[in-house]
Parts: sequence; structure tokens; C-alpha cells
Amino acid sequence: MKVTILGSGVIGVTTAYYLAKAGHEVTVLDRQEGPALETSFANAGQLSYGYSTPWAAPGIPQKAAMWLFKKHSPLIFRPTCNPAMYSWLMSMLANCTASAYATNKARMLRISNYSRECLTELRNDTGITYDEGSKGTLQLFRSQKDFDAVMTKDIESLRQDGIKFEVLDAEGCTKAEPALANVKHMITGGLRMPDDGTGDCFTFTNKLAKMAEELGVKFHYNVDIKGFQLNSGKIVAVETNKGIFTADRYVAALGSFTPQLVKGLGLNVPIYPVKGYSITIPIVDESRAPVSTILDETYKIAITRLGDRIRVGGMAEVTDYVTRLLPERRETLELSVSGLFGGAGDLSKATFWSGLRPMTPDSTPIIGGTKYDNLYINAGHGTLGWTMSAGSARVMADLISGKKPDIDTSDLGLSRYK
Repeated sequence: MKVTILGSGVIGVTTAYYLAKAGHEVTVLDRQEGPALETSFANAGQLSYGYSTPWAAPGIPQKAAMWLFKKHSPLIFRPTCNPAMYSWLMSMLANCTASAYATNKARMLRISNYSRECLTELRNDTGITYDEGSKGTLQLFRSQKDFDAVMTKDIESLRQDGIKFEVLDAEGCTKAEPALANVKHMITGGLRMPDDGTGDCFTFTNKLAKMAEELGVKFHYNVDIKGFQLNSGKIVAVETNKGIFTADRYVAALGSFTPQLVKGLGLNVPIYPVKGYSITIPIVDESRAPVSTILDETYKIAITRLGDRIRVGGMAEVTDYVTRLLPERRETLELSVSGLFGGAGDLSKATFWSGLRPMTPDSTPIIGGTKYDNLYINAGHGTLGWTMSAGSARVMADLISGKKPDIDTSDLGLSRYK
């Protein structure tokens, strides 16, 4: 079967790989010069299986209101004239209930846990490397109030979900991350997920793209996708600036830009871009550097070790489709990493980046078919595209191949928003 995938981020490339492994003839189209040059380029680097939880949660509206007035806020809201922003925000607020949170979290954990299994299998099969690590994630608390809140709210939930975790005091945090000994007096405690991992998403995606090419996948870059051609209610082609591409099946994996692509087909896809920032710092003192991922609860910042670099990422800026770099956002990232791992890296040589996370209002990605029999969507993974990529791609390949996926997909498609 001929399959055309729109998008060569980590979701599009992993989908192409699994489809090619299943024996399909696969073509990938992307407007960039190569794979993973947008949202997948410089994300925070963590594979957060245990932290797969919805942004929409009870109490978030109140917290968000307070964050808006903080100088180094994890949330920034910049009003626009785009009605899609307000529709998405209202839908997200509607998901901030206990029942919706439980439903959405169960969906997310189902995908992320499956993705962990798929990525492990993929690594074993291919030997792929990507500055990977498997030393867990440490959520770090500087205040007793924040630490107590998590102990009250999250511990029982983690037990019920069957997620391995460790509650650590300051001494335990320094054993997990030795460089924190320099700031032990600042630490109240930590919550560690030992099964979480780390890795460079850009490196992974590019290496996997080459493996996919060896399986016969054809990648076409610098291609502007204009829309679809329909005939008798079926998609028959994709129109681009490089001509017409035909296939038997089509997969929209364009992240935040997926809604714009399919709007002309009468499909309302509730994905909106939430801007995130990162800096990547070369390490100059190993003894002061992290060994895995630390989530700085004070600033909602992730600090991840990637080989000889430190990736610092975070913040949620709700605005529009812009990636302009703002100095004040860099200041927040530097404040977090300097406060915990001062002297580990050379900030003067750090690279600054921003990307658009494709968020759904319920934080669960859209994986499945549409009202068009030959059009599928694999998008809306938010901050967890890297975490969920392998599992999402495997599910998509199974669906297109007519094979029953290993996990329940009945509530993962676009139809759940009807």
C-alpha cells in the first residue's frame, strides 16, 4: 500500500519507519530542509513516561491566574485575534475537572507506557543511539509547601497507576544527582521516577530517518503542502509546490499546523500551539553537571543531561504561530540551571531556541482515522511527542495495516471531540 506522511518531525519519521517495516511504500513530505527541524529540534530531552499527566487539572485555573503575575512565570499568555486560541482555552478549562483529569491521564499513560516498550524494542532491533540515558527523572522541590502538595495529591495516584517512584529527602536527591550536593541546603525533597529516560530527539529522528530510507522510504524536503484533492468524498492527492503526490492512505503529522491543513476538508482538529523555550549549554565541569533529568518545580523547568551538553527547557507561552526568541524567557532558563548546577556549563556559548508544542485541550494526542477513510491523524502530543513517538507510530502503522493495535485506541481518535 502507498502511504504519504505529511511532516518529518519525530512523529512523522517514526510513523514512516513502522509503516515501512510493515511492508508499505512510504513517502514523507516536509517544508523544511531535513527531519526534526521544528518542534522536535531542541525539546527538553526527557522521556517522561511517569510524568505523562494532563495540563488540564483541578486547580490549574487558580494557579494559572497567580502565575500570570510572576516575573519568571511558567505560563505566559499573550492575547491575539485568533478565535481558535479562545476556543481551545475554553475547552481546556472544561477539562479541569477531577473526572476529566482521570480519563485523560489514563489515556496518556496507556500511550506512554506502550511507547516505552516500543522504543526499547526499536533500540534492541536497530542499535540506534541518541545520547540516551536511563537514570530516571527527579522532580525537585525547593519549598516545603510544593513538596507537601505533591505528596498529598500525586503519591496515591502514582500507586494506583502502577508507576515506580521514590520519595527522597535532600540527602536522597544528592545521591541520585551528586552535583546537587553543592545546593543541598536549598532542597526540601524530591520525587524520582526511575523508569524515565533521556535522549536527543533531533539525533534520534535523523538517524531513524536514514534507517527508514534504507527500508525504502522516500523523503521530499522543501515541499510546501497546499492541500488535498478530493474525488467522490475520498482524498486522491496532496497538492504541493513541487507537484501532486498520490497515495492510498495519508497521515497528517504536522503538529501544530495539522488543523490548518485539514480545515478545508471540514475537519475541526482542536490542536493549538503552546510555545516553549530551551537553551543548550556545553559542559565545562562534569562534577557540577546533572546525570539525568531534573524537573525544577519552582520554575517548571526541565534540566537534562545530553552527552556533553545540558538542555534546559520549559515554559508555556500561549500566543500564536510565532517562534520569536524573547530574552526574558532565556533569563528564566538560565536562572533555574545556574541556581542548581552553577558552573557546570558555559552559558556564554549556549544556544537559544523556541518551538511550538501541538497541544490538545485534553492533553491526549489524536491518533486514528477521520471521516475520510484514507486520511489519518497522528498529532497533538504537546510536550510528550518525544515520549510518545514510538508507541503512537506503532499504533498508526497497525491501524493502516488493518491490524489490531496492542493497546485500546477507541478513545484516541478525532471522534472523541464530537
